[in-house]
Amino acid sequence: MGTPKVFPADALRTGGRGLPSLDSDRRKALRLFQKNAGLKFKSLELLNAAFMHRSVSNESGYKINNERLEFLGDAVLGAVAASLLYRDLDKKPEGELAKIKSVVVSEDILSGIARVLQIDTVLLLGKGEELTGGRMKKGILADALEALIGALYLDSGYNIAFSFVSRYISPEIGRVRDRNFHQDYKSTLQELSQRLFRACPAYRMVKRSGPEHDRLFWMEVTVNDRVYGPGMGRNKKSAEQEAAKMAWKALNGESSDSES
Repeated sequence: MGTPKVFPADALRTGGRGLPSLDSDRRKALRLFQKNAGLKFKSLELLNAAFMHRSVSNESGYKINNERLEFLGDAVLGAVAASLLYRDLDKKPEGELAKIKSVVVSEDILSGIARVLQIDTVLLLGKGEELTGGRMKKGILADALEALIGALYLDSGYNIAFSFVSRYISPEIGRVRDRNFHQDYKSTLQELSQRLFRACPAYRMVKRSGPEHDRLFWMEVTVNDRVYGPGMGRNKKSAEQEAAKMAWKALNGESSDSES
């Protein structure tokens, strides 16, 4: 696709309802995005707001960014995902539905969907965030997707938002089921830890044993000053996954005997 055009904050002017007005190039870019994504917004200004990272408002002095839309979109996304799971997995208990939902709305999956939609090409970033690779950061992409969902809900209503979210989330539900819910416990533990404690888990190797061709590793993880594990694996990554699994289950009340 080539290098996406950057739309700096100082190129925007304040339009109606407090939203920045759009020049012809920006309108063209948003229309192309809509076409590729299969969307049709009544308000291009609202669509544009979904892609305004807070670094833009910090640098430009605008009072708006996409964080409120992200808050709304997160709720809509959760409702749609829960509805799909309840409808399609009618024999699964609540606990398993919650597990699957936590994965399909995770940062890893949402950022992947954002890349498929090419949200990275229409993001509005401040100069500092642009220089530090913000256009490729998973968190920024996932947040922008949620903001897009929130904007679509405001613009076109729940049914249209439901249809859009379903198009991308339904296949992920199938993939997560095939991977037995939580293949990547490290990612889900990190998101849980950030949500509950605003801190990332810290991993530490407890020991390793065996010859180089047949090593075993033991890793433990600390979350909010509590240590879980150790998890054992043939390499550090698999041992970390086992430790993360123990911590995730303990924090979700599924187990209490893995905590040291």
